[in-house]
Amino acid sequence: MAEAKLILDYIYEHAEAHPQRILLTQPVGSGKVVDYTWSEVVDEAKRMAAYLQSQGFGAGSHIAVVSKNCAHFFIAELAIWMAGGTTVAIFPTESAETVRYVLEHSDSKLLFVGKLDNWPEQEQGVPAGMPCIALPLAPPTAFPKWDELITTTEPLPGRPSRKPDDLAILMYTSGSTGTPKGAMHNFGRISEAARLAAINIGNRMPSGVPWRILSYLPLAHVFERAVIECMSWVHGDVHIYFAESLDTFVADLQRARPTFFVSVPRLWLKFQQGVFAKVPEKKLNRLLSIPILGGMVRKKVLTGLGLDQVRLAFSGSAPIPAELITWYRKLGLQLFEGYGMTEDFAYSHASTEQAHEAGYVGVPFEGVEVRIGENDEVLIKSPGQMVGYYKRPDLNAEVFTSDGFFRTGDKGERRADGLLKLTGRVKEMFKTAKGKYVAPAPIENRLNEHPMVELSMVSGSGQSAAYAIVVLAEDLRDSLNDSAVRTRVENELEQLLKKVNAAIASYEQLQMLVISQEAWSIENGCLTPTMKIKRSHIESAVEDKVGDWYQSGKTVIWA
Repeated sequence: MAEAKLILDYIYEHAEAHPQRILLTQPVGSGKVVDYTWSEVVDEAKRMAAYLQSQGFGAGSHIAVVSKNCAHFFIAELAIWMAGGTTVAIFPTESAETVRYVLEHSDSKLLFVGKLDNWPEQEQGVPAGMPCIALPLAPPTAFPKWDELITTTEPLPGRPSRKPDDLAILMYTSGSTGTPKGAMHNFGRISEAARLAAINIGNRMPSGVPWRILSYLPLAHVFERAVIECMSWVHGDVHIYFAESLDTFVADLQRARPTFFVSVPRLWLKFQQGVFAKVPEKKLNRLLSIPILGGMVRKKVLTGLGLDQVRLAFSGSAPIPAELITWYRKLGLQLFEGYGMTEDFAYSHASTEQAHEAGYVGVPFEGVEVRIGENDEVLIKSPGQMVGYYKRPDLNAEVFTSDGFFRTGDKGERRADGLLKLTGRVKEMFKTAKGKYVAPAPIENRLNEHPMVELSMVSGSGQSAAYAIVVLAEDLRDSLNDSAVRTRVENELEQLLKKVNAAIASYEQLQMLVISQEAWSIENGCLTPTMKIKRSHIESAVEDKVGDWYQSGKTVIWA
């Protein structure tokens, strides 16, 4: 029986079958782009792989990449694999402290430095003496440059191969629950997960529609790495575009005109708020309800977002409010929700045309087993399941059941048709003085549905009742000096508090909504690189104010 193909086998086949087909399109500034064909990608990777081996970074070497999304992130990873190494990706927004932790914990021997906004600070986290190579588009450094090295190095011959049990990726979690953990993924499992994803997702794209994808979510996160990079390596007939910067994102989206698009809830919400800033929600709903005109309005809105060519769209990485999915579907965008984790290489659940409902993350992918365990915890066994956590046998024993299911830490419930609904995080639940547990996520989803709210966090352990901190939508934050705007915000949030409390159990009800003085961001430590809220950080920052909030007796408070 022939061995199953691994991800490198697919790559070589595509490069040989369609050498001149464009795979990657990289913006390089001033509206210019550089295209890389399949043959060029493989040739550059083979040359860098040969260089790595010549410098002693061959079989078993852990090699790190710190970079924003770009063509050479893909090519560098391919070179690392061809050389016999394991890739360790670091989020491009990480602090010097975290950069150092990941490099040292992972035993990385070399670092590829790519496109970055804050390299001078991050460089302080690179251990003295660690060899580095500058990718194209890297900030100015004294490191050897990629282009110069591959020009003077002959490519590895033939088809450099790996074994199924070889370690392909050390995937570090984003650190929302503490110190990042390194999930070990081997070639056999990432190849199978990517193959199955290419089939399951590929079969849903309408026949004849070309695959155009914009890669912009962090490649250091499993969602983008598995669904965009690795699935594309396997599928082959894709064209991947990259974003130049946040300021050019709309232009980058318009250039790509993606047909397959994935994003996270916060960005789907920002897109919606951008639409509402131009056309008030009530007016838009009225226009959409008018025959013929409604269709024209839908097309205009999606074209303005750069999403008019999208035939398949997903939201992942965090729960998305049900009303937000409904709104996009009303526009005619087929938006589905997916659910996966670092530990299963994002191969777990997704909603489908036949099985979807707002508020549910979908049904299991082919080959995925799922059950609900103690405390309603979702347990999953996936073809993409990690080998374990690097250097953490204690955690491995804790997170796997005796029969090999992974304890996700998510609470959930399943319908008879297999649709899974997430109801919170096991470890995020807290008790108020009423003695019953409160699950924050479902309440936060209700708050986040309001157009004035960008993000929220429910807390209140040991207090008489729970409370929520909210971050206002971006279009409101610059106008809060206007007393009329502040009054409108207060009135709206009063009504929101009543509406949410009316829909939840008495012991879950919120005593107040607290308006954050600043937006939560990656830079101020309130969000992870994947835009999840860091609860412990936010709670610590407001700890000395909470008592005064409760004593004030107010239901809407400006922090």
